[in-house]
Amino acid sequence: MKKFTTHNIHEIMNYLQKNLEQSEEVKIEVLNPDYGFELFAGEQVQLDELYTYHSYKAWNDLSELLFCKLLTPEISSKYTVILTFKKVNKNSSFHNNSYTSNYEKYGEDSLFFRINKNEEPSFLYYYKQALKNAKIENKINILNLGINKADEFALISELLDEKEINSKQFVGIDFSKSAINHAKKRFPYDNFNFYCHDINDLKSLNLKKADLLISIGTLQSSTLNFKKLFMDLFQNYLEENGSLILGFPNCRWHGSEMIYGAKAANYSFSEQSVLYKDVYFCKKYLQQKKYRVTLTGKNYLFLTATSIKK
Repeated sequence: MKKFTTHNIHEIMNYLQKNLEQSEEVKIEVLNPDYGFELFAGEQVQLDELYTYHSYKAWNDLSELLFCKLLTPEISSKYTVILTFKKVNKNSSFHNNSYTSNYEKYGEDSLFFRINKNEEPSFLYYYKQALKNAKIENKINILNLGINKADEFALISELLDEKEINSKQFVGIDFSKSAINHAKKRFPYDNFNFYCHDINDLKSLNLKKADLLISIGTLQSSTLNFKKLFMDLFQNYLEENGSLILGFPNCRWHGSEMIYGAKAANYSFSEQSVLYKDVYFCKKYLQQKKYRVTLTGKNYLFLTATSIKK
C-alpha cells in the first residue's frame, strides 16, 4: 500500500491503473477529506505534514472511471484514511447477456430485471423533475413504452395521492412476457393495463391517444427505427398539446454499477455522438411543433416536452 501526500491526481490515477491491471483491488493512504472541507481539489493543507486535498466525490469519480467500487474508508491515522478500489466485473453485464429468445433479454430472470433505477439518485432526481415539469398531476392517460417491471409507474404512485392515481389511466407496453406479468401483479388495478407487445406494431393494439407519453431507454434499441418511430408516436399516439418524457441512456452497467457515459458500437470507451444526435433530432422536431423542450440529467438525459401552443 502506498501513501500519497502532495501527489497530484494524475500520479495517483497512473498508480491505480497500473496496479489494477494485476490485482482485483488496490489500497492507498490519503488525506482524510474531512480535513479539507472548504478546499478545492488540488489545494494543499499543512497538518502533521503537507497534503494535497481531494474530496470523497473526487475519489468516487475516480473509482467509477477505473470501473471500481470505492469501499468504506478505514481510518489510518489522525489525518489519513485508507481507500480501497475494488474492480467491478465488467463481463457481468446485461449488455453482454445472450438469450435464446431476445424477448426475455430483459425478463424476470435477467440481470437487467434486478436493476431498480429509482434507487439510483442520479436517475430518480431528474425523472422526478421531468414528471413535475410535465405536470403529472394534470395528466389523465399515461402511456409508457418499454415499461419492463413498471418502476416508472411506481414513482408516479409515490408522487400522487390515491384519488389522483385512481383518476388516471396507465398503459405500459413491453416485449418481455415475464416482465409484463410482474408489472400486472405489482399494479393489479382496473386503471393499470399492461401489454406484452412489439412496439413496432402498436397499431394492432388500437390504443387511445395519451396526454403523457413516457419512454426511458427503449427507443434507441437496435431493433427500432428511431426517427421513424419517434415521429409516428408523436403524430398518432399523443393527444393535441400532450407532453413527452424521453430518457436517453448515457451510461452502461458493469456488474451492479451504473457507469457514466454512453458507449457506441466499435468503441472501447464512452463515445456519445449518436446519443446527442438523437436528442437533438427530437428537440428540433418538437420545437417546430411548438413545444418547449428541456434537457436535464446525467447518467440518463431526460428530454421533457410540453406544448406552448395558444
